[in-house]
Amino acid sequence: IPRDTSIAATIEPSFYPELVGKNGMLLANRATAARLPDLVDRLRVVENLAPSMILADITAAQELLDMTGFSRMFLAPDQPLLRPDLASVAPELVIKPPATANDLGRLTDSFHLNLTAFGLLSFAVGLAIVHGSVGLAFEQRRPVLRTLRALGVSARRIVLCLIFELLTLALVAGALGIIIGFVMATALLPDVAATLRGLYGATVNDALTLSPLWWLGGVGIACIGTAIAAANGLWRVARMPPLAPARPRAWIMASGRAMRWQAGGAAVCLAGALGAVTFGGGLVSGFVLVGGFLAAAALFLPMILSSLIALMARWSSGPVGQWFWADTRQQLPGLSLALMALLLALAANVGVGTMVASFRATFAGWLDQRLVSDLYVTVEDEADIPALMAFLEDRSDAVLPIWHVDAEVMGAPAEIYGVVDHPIYAANWPLLSALPDTWNRIAAGTGALVNEQLARREGLSLEDRLPLPGGWTSTVIGIYSDYGNPLGQVVLPLEALTRHYPDADRSDYGILVPDRSREALTAALTEEFGLPADRITDQGAIKEFSLSVFERTFAVTGALNFLTLAVAGVAILTSLLTLASMRLPQLAPAWALGLTRTTLGRLEFCRALVLAALTFTFALPVGLVLAWMLLAIINVEAFGWRLPMHLFPLDWALLGALSLGAAGLASIWPAYQIARRPPADLARVFSHER
Repeated sequence: IPRDTSIAATIEPSFYPELVGKNGMLLANRATAARLPDLVDRLRVVENLAPSMILADITAAQELLDMTGFSRMFLAPDQPLLRPDLASVAPELVIKPPATANDLGRLTDSFHLNLTAFGLLSFAVGLAIVHGSVGLAFEQRRPVLRTLRALGVSARRIVLCLIFELLTLALVAGALGIIIGFVMATALLPDVAATLRGLYGATVNDALTLSPLWWLGGVGIACIGTAIAAANGLWRVARMPPLAPARPRAWIMASGRAMRWQAGGAAVCLAGALGAVTFGGGLVSGFVLVGGFLAAAALFLPMILSSLIALMARWSSGPVGQWFWADTRQQLPGLSLALMALLLALAANVGVGTMVASFRATFAGWLDQRLVSDLYVTVEDEADIPALMAFLEDRSDAVLPIWHVDAEVMGAPAEIYGVVDHPIYAANWPLLSALPDTWNRIAAGTGALVNEQLARREGLSLEDRLPLPGGWTSTVIGIYSDYGNPLGQVVLPLEALTRHYPDADRSDYGILVPDRSREALTAALTEEFGLPADRITDQGAIKEFSLSVFERTFAVTGALNFLTLAVAGVAILTSLLTLASMRLPQLAPAWALGLTRTTLGRLEFCRALVLAALTFTFALPVGLVLAWMLLAIINVEAFGWRLPMHLFPLDWALLGALSLGAAGLASIWPAYQIARRPPADLARVFSHER
């Protein structure tokens, strides 16, 4: 087994002697072995092997399959410089480039990059939670820290103790996070594996492995994130004078100058993002654009909210309303990080939700257009084709050959198909752009259609010349959508395909038949003609399978969307708890002037809802811009096609209700604490500092 293959990495060298010979052991994973009870004496379970695959000596495989010779051989990468040409040694063999491996590599890179982007978003939202929790802990310990400083404990020693405490908590939390993530990944992996097998024929192992490096990396990220989130609080503790007065508002107050600095940082992020997409290229530049845009939106949020609250204060009447808006504006600095986390979560939900819903709507419509035939059949032997045509002549409305050849087009693997002249193509084929009388030109043999992937990759436009294998060229007369296909594709007149590529695969056919006759024809093909049932596919079955693959593909996205929204709710809760313990000096005068504790609690609850509503109002356009970036930039760079953007106002209304619900749930406990605060605590504010 070559050392640089994925199989070699999963097989221990100690198994090799047992594999040798026609009576050697067979290696398979547990699920595959359970399906082969007759071979149980020869099977050895290797968990990391891909499903539905058995590894055996070539002689053992030939005996079990009742085959002779080889179906394929892999060429070693290092070959002699003067090796003879393959055609002179074995003319029956053909060298084919590993197109599938390259396609899966690009797919894997795109998939990893998308998950990394979501992971970074969750990490950013998590930083807000840790920052709020650390702020709450430091504020509650402020009297203790002042006492320790007054007793002579140095600030350096206090900070070192706090760092040790934070690192201990980070290690425990990081380990728990990895365990929970492992459980989530184990639950989601089967759907992801089924998606890759269904769309690309990729063999993916259903068993999850986690290396020690991933454990260490996850714990390291937890420690780094904790350090970033706690840095500001530790700096304040280090600079706190031994006899500092109790000024809790100093921990959360932010001046207009600080907001201007944030706005400046937002402008820098936005400029960097635009620069990356203007002067750069590729998927990484697209994600830099998305990341910079989201960071700029988050940094702009406090200034925008402050301006909106000031505007509402001008419109309000009465002393309670004036006090409510003024106090809300004063709380913004302490809630800004939590509201930024909520903004990112809501924008991601709007953006990704719009992308997924647009993809679903477009994909379903595209399937209806592209799957023009009612039944699809594959013949085992081309010698059976005349008999099949004669059998179907009186039983179907039309038989559409789906002949194709795999070849290189403009230096990359591609598929070349041939179509017959039939009006159903003109009525249904999903053309994005085309010359007039496209299908008449196809029938006349004066042009070719290319899919969007090939057109974008090679910069092809209508009326461009298209060089094709065999030394001939055609003219691009139309570009069509081809979602889910990583390869370039060309559609030619059937006559041109057979003339230039006589060895094209002629085994696939589409059959047009009335719906009422579909089941009867399927039964006739199997019972009378003798075609195996697995060689007949119903159009409805293809659509159902394709849509189920689609839903499984975005299960990970839905889970991450829910997770980020839940995490943002926790961030709001920690921030409100921090403020609740710090706001007695602001609440006591209002209570003394006649506002009851219950009224103060209700106002606190309403304040959280107002801030969540304003944040959602700003998050909606941010999310729509994010959706456009995902559809027009990220998707094009990752997969080669661009999806139209659809709008879903009902989904936005539901998300708005969820955001208000999350903020409301997060504010219930802090509001309850204020409503049930003993009057003595409020009265004590007037006797001393706190």
